[in-house]
Amino acid sequence: MPALPAPRYTARVISPAALFARIDTRFALFYGAFYLGFGAYLPYMPVWYAERGLSPELIGIAAAAGMVGRVAVAPLGAFWSDRAARRRDAILAFSLAGLAVFLAHIPGTHPIFILALAGLSGAAVTGVIPLVDAFAMGQARKEGFAFGVPRAFGSALFVIGNLGTGALISVYGGEAVLVWVLASAALTALAAAFLPAGRIDTSAGAARHEAPPLRILLGAGFPLAFAASALIQGGHGFYYAFSALAWRADGVPPWAIGALWATGVGAEIIFFAVWGRVLKGWSPAAMMALAGGVAVVRWLALALSPPLWALFPLQGLHAFSFAAAYLGFLRYAADHAPERLAATAQAVNSAFSGGLVLAGATFVSGLAFAAFGTAGFAFMAVPAVLGGVCAFWLARRGR
Repeated sequence: MPALPAPRYTARVISPAALFARIDTRFALFYGAFYLGFGAYLPYMPVWYAERGLSPELIGIAAAAGMVGRVAVAPLGAFWSDRAARRRDAILAFSLAGLAVFLAHIPGTHPIFILALAGLSGAAVTGVIPLVDAFAMGQARKEGFAFGVPRAFGSALFVIGNLGTGALISVYGGEAVLVWVLASAALTALAAAFLPAGRIDTSAGAARHEAPPLRILLGAGFPLAFAASALIQGGHGFYYAFSALAWRADGVPPWAIGALWATGVGAEIIFFAVWGRVLKGWSPAAMMALAGGVAVVRWLALALSPPLWALFPLQGLHAFSFAAAYLGFLRYAADHAPERLAATAQAVNSAFSGGLVLAGATFVSGLAFAAFGTAGFAFMAVPAVLGGVCAFWLARRGR
């Protein structure tokens, strides 16, 4: 009896060209390039401001100018994106504008000039986030890939940007921040050029049977969704602005503070990577309600100045207090807003959650920290409760 031929197993190998051709890969590259720079921009631009001679008061004004730029420009960018023939155009324009603004930082020495650049950079950098989020979520639904995976890649590169810039600052000083941000801005613009076109049907017939934009954004539960997202995300104001100071006052060493922030981002990455499988049956409103409930627990627990070992699992709750609220609203907008308003819905949410509400929460956090120290974390439970109630109400309305 002749021997049977050995079974042939063919390994599936994806060539680099085929991998790059995938739409989810292109979004991952954009998110990676953008958050590589954002990981330096967000925490370290004040270091560069100080290097150029700005006083603490002017640094605070520069940070506020960035928030104002975000609130003012993000809705305008979304209006353009939703009416352009291709969604990529607005993202590429914002990316190139960000590169140009950071190039203008090189000769900047006069405080007024630097403050103006702070507003422009805040508008360009944060203004692109709702545009690409709306675009990526829509493409994920059309092409059948998981949105969370490219977004998780961005979060991972945020950590690299944060750690890498910190290491460079320790060697070369504050000017290293601008070098890192500039290089990342160039990569972001390059990655934006390779995003899919994202063509939109802008013909009159495409929107003939749709309600006017304002009616859509004031209906379908959107006011509750905006409120839930903004209040839960805004409740991170004390964490973003004063957690490092609070933990240092409680005796937490600097290396541990960095590790705690990395733990929060790591939990966020894990959530983005697996959320579709773990919470597949959850409605977007239920995800935001979960985020609000977990946020209340997180802020109240942190207000008690727990020992270092307990801070790490509490930082793991960032996966829910931030990521679940973030993805919950993205899914809600994708479910209830037509394609021609996808970026507008995200920009309105960004203006509230990352602009107005977060700015107000940060102001209150400063007063709370001055009066109560670490216990000021407890004040953030108030917006978290209110946001959770709005999300719960939205979930009941959906039923």
